Amino acid sequence: MKDISSIKVLGSRVHMADIPFIIAQMDEWIKEYDETKKCRQIVVTGFHGIWEARKNKEFRSILNSADLWAPDGIAPIWVARLKGLKGVGRTPGAELMTAFFELSNKRGYSSFFYGDTDETLNALCKTLKIKYPEHKIVGKFSPPFRKITAQEDEEHIKMINEAKPDVLWVGLGLPKQDRWVFEHKDRLNVPVAIGVGAAFGFLSGNIKRAPDWAGRYGLEWLWRFAKEPKKLWRRDLIDGPRFIFHVFLELTGLRKYD
Repeated sequence: MKDISSIKVLGSRVHMADIPFIIAQMDEWIKEYDETKKCRQIVVTGFHGIWEARKNKEFRSILNSADLWAPDGIAPIWVARLKGLKGVGRTPGAELMTAFFELSNKRGYSSFFYGDTDETLNALCKTLKIKYPEHKIVGKFSPPFRKITAQEDEEHIKMINEAKPDVLWVGLGLPKQDRWVFEHKDRLNVPVAIGVGAAFGFLSGNIKRAPDWAGRYGLEWLWRFAKEPKKLWRRDLIDGPRFIFHVFLELTGLRKYD
């Protein structure tokens, strides 16, 4: 991978990569896939992923093993700025997807969408076919919202591999999506696999995204909380303050995190 700076937050390594860098790296990985035959994992998360990794050492190892960890969320960006890094910014999953589709519209790259609901996937594909006609959608699948059997798992991997996408987008929510990619990447014949959380819903139009100004000022979490309080109250009102407290301890040197 090309040289890129990173920071450690509560034991997690987050790359300070902007969207153009990530897209260029994806482009390179796709082009060299015939030689490497290696599925590259990209993690796209901010505070939520860092905090889940802090609570679970195994999951922290999974995220740290990713080929690239993109900072979707303002928390790692604030930490980076406090550590003296300048010119760093968020890489929201929906914006990353959009940038890739723009490249694909020129290169003819292909995508497979795994996760979310049939309704969301249908709306997403309909929108993308209109906006990016040269981008190829080679498959989509909404897995059942229950534990998958070993046979079903094999069928899903076979379906994805037979479609031969350049990028596999996984929308199962964190931590499930990143764990899923990690556990399957050795069997996936795909250049790049990325967990993008709610981005399917945003790009399909089924979930309204926060205004640009909210994202710039780090208030997208508040916007989403107002829209889905029952889903996000624990993460935002309990885990959020705990995360800030532990980051304070780390930045002041009062505590070290491996």
